[in-house]
Amino acid sequence: MATTFRLKRSLSWGDCDPAGIIFYPTYYRWMDAATWSLLAECGWPGTRMRGEHLSIPLLDSQCSFVASPMFGDEIEVRSVLDRVGRSSFALRHEFFLLGAEEKLLARGLEARVWARYESGPGTPLRSTPVPDLLRTALGATPA
Repeated sequence: MATTFRLKRSLSWGDCDPAGIIFYPTYYRWMDAATWSLLAECGWPGTRMRGEHLSIPLLDSQCSFVASPMFGDEIEVRSVLDRVGRSSFALRHEFFLLGAEEKLLARGLEARVWARYESGPGTPLRSTPVPDLLRTALGATPA
């Protein structure tokens, strides 16, 4: 069973358009933040990723918008593994307005590749197998 990871955000003025509703790129920034937070929870924080010359380049990203939150609203991003391959994985992200009644705001998907720099940042990236420990932490079976 896939694990659901949660990340809370407050919609600040800088996340809004002039009308005071969410500016759509904010969802993409939050998907990226949720993915990096999820990796940290699974044992791969940014310091480890950099130290081991690992990265997770984005292959595909999409988002469907359902409703618009407003400045000051509290939002929760819920992320879950969609699929995992040899060296790639995809995460589904759902955005909920928190309050008396939760309300779905958007659904997104990110596909990424597990990759290693040949000899440190700035050098070519090569895909590498997704570690079994990460697969297990995400709720998938080891390769």
